Amino acid sequence: MLSSALFMFELIIFDLLHARLYAMMNRMSELNIGIIGEFDETFPPHVSTEMALRHSASFLNQNIRTEWLPTDHKHDLKRFDALWCAPGSPYRDMESALSGIRFAREQSIPFLGTCGGFQHAVLEFGRNVMNIADAAHAEYDPYASCLFVQPLACQIKGLTMRIQLDANSRVAEIYEASHVEETYYCNFGMNPDYYDRTQLAGLSIVGWDHQGEARIVELPEHPFFLATLFVPQSRSLPESPHPIVTAFMRAGQRNANKHRTGCEIVDSGERCPT
Repeated sequence: MLSSALFMFELIIFDLLHARLYAMMNRMSELNIGIIGEFDETFPPHVSTEMALRHSASFLNQNIRTEWLPTDHKHDLKRFDALWCAPGSPYRDMESALSGIRFAREQSIPFLGTCGGFQHAVLEFGRNVMNIADAAHAEYDPYASCLFVQPLACQIKGLTMRIQLDANSRVAEIYEASHVEETYYCNFGMNPDYYDRTQLAGLSIVGWDHQGEARIVELPEHPFFLATLFVPQSRSLPESPHPIVTAFMRAGQRNANKHRTGCEIVDSGERCPT
């Protein structure tokens, strides 16, 4: 009788230890994604951002934790495995949003910018890489002398339009296509006067609309730095996660694995320091 009770006690202890170990391992494998912007549950692109991340996480069998990062608060960005600058500009603090994007770019943190995130990604590049100190966004300062981001020539908010992809780009590899159709929610885009200078400085324009206006940019030398003027998350479905969001999450997985284990995920498995 005593031995039976002792066995049951040991079994309970084992189950408790196993549960604690499982919880600890689960936290270690959790992907932390920071979303730059002020969450608004009534704004469809914000809801679809959360849902698209859930779709891709389920597809990859990946536990995730998302945290929205209001721009009028300070945040420790080192806590995150990947950063997404969400739609919804003007942000409360434009400089804070630009600072978050700069951190991702300089620290090789996987970054995705969509809609307003695209606009602020190109603006951050203009100011801090191209050294155009007075580069401005028309939504904040419509009368600025150097409008790097300006009102679009035509109204595209709510429209689904065709985008041509650069065949040699990362985004073409992600889509496995030469052109795609995506949906827009914005009224501002990159000033065409700066296209050539921006590309010469290293930010590649890899997606255009039928009029040749920039719709996708990427940093080829960065582990993952991609920004779209459209909102890919709006077309994500549980049974068909959006490829851009899934690629962004895969990049986050690689970054998390590299920092937690010292090993980098590559096509052949893991590459670890010797």
